[in-house]
Amino acid sequence: MNRETRLARDETVVVVDDTRRRRNLIIAVLIGVLVLALAYYLFNRGDSADTKTGAAATAGAGNGGRGGQVPTVTVVVPGRSQVAQIVTASGALAARRDQPVGAAGQGGRVTAVLVDAGTWVQAGQTLATVDRSVQVQTTAQLSAAVESARASAALAQNEYDRSAALVGRGFVSKADLDRKRAARDQANAQVRVAQAQLGATRAGIGLLDIRAPSAGLILQRNLEVGQVIGPGSQGLFRLARGGEMEMRAQLSQQDLAAMRVGMPASVTPIGSTSNVVGSVWQVSPVIDPQSRQGEVRIAIPYSAGIRPGGFAEARISAGSTTAPLLPQSAVLSDNDGNYVYVVNAKNEAERRSVKVGVVDESGATITAGLSGQEMVVLSAGPFLNPGQKVNPKRQAAAK
Repeated sequence: MNRETRLARDETVVVVDDTRRRRNLIIAVLIGVLVLALAYYLFNRGDSADTKTGAAATAGAGNGGRGGQVPTVTVVVPGRSQVAQIVTASGALAARRDQPVGAAGQGGRVTAVLVDAGTWVQAGQTLATVDRSVQVQTTAQLSAAVESARASAALAQNEYDRSAALVGRGFVSKADLDRKRAARDQANAQVRVAQAQLGATRAGIGLLDIRAPSAGLILQRNLEVGQVIGPGSQGLFRLARGGEMEMRAQLSQQDLAAMRVGMPASVTPIGSTSNVVGSVWQVSPVIDPQSRQGEVRIAIPYSAGIRPGGFAEARISAGSTTAPLLPQSAVLSDNDGNYVYVVNAKNEAERRSVKVGVVDESGATITAGLSGQEMVVLSAGPFLNPGQKVNPKRQAAAK
């Protein structure tokens, strides 16, 4: 039904179109939804890429780097160098000739001790004296016995001479003369017996003094004034003959085979920074069946730092040999021993067990495990795994 509306001329009519307003609202909502959807898509895409990258990196690290970038490592082909063969050993310090000093006489009460540990003495020097009052009286008694025997011998000689003068005149028979001669000879024998007894007593008095058997250094004193010692008491003093010392180094059977008498050696006592130069003077002809080691005795001169009974380290120069020489950074160690990483023909890291000889400022000598022609990783070993692909960068070997 149609309606007509009449308006006056002076009235204004405002007509609002509701359909157009709703259309604009819907378009704005759709644009907002699209913007939100696009932002959500882009955000999720970035997170997914980061997650995949992290997973790939983790997988590559877990597989020894095979899934990631191949690392570049510095390698060296060491070859073989002429190096000094040094054998290291440890052992005890001792006197080269450790002489126990005891009582050679009958013993008794000690009246004086004239030396102490650390004293240098000469051969025959008196170390201690023992009371000799009884022996002195015995000597006096035997001296009197000698004089008595001499008087008896003189009387027997006079009687024999008188009888011999009277035999020709018939006053003394030849039988009496023979008895006089026997009495004279017996008296002379008694003189010799008394003299021998006196000499033995005097010698015994001399043995009461405890004397040094040779020149050297007193290492130990086990005697005090007033102590009573018996005949033949031992271990009253210990003497290092001439003050000569030695180190008794323990070596494996393999190292012992390279030892020769006269080889120079450097001995360092534990706790000391000074070295004492000596030489090998004896190589053990036997191996201990329990430890499988042999003893090498190194003669060293006296030094204030050398104390018998202590412990020391020795470096014995056993000539020279040819062997690969590596920087110390190339040699690694774990519970299985020493090892290095070498790069094989496939550019893969390969673990190689080695035996290390001398280690000094010039490097580590490899005595077993390498021929010297391998490409050895210098310093990246701790970060490699066996079988890992690497990019080797060669460095010149040290001269």
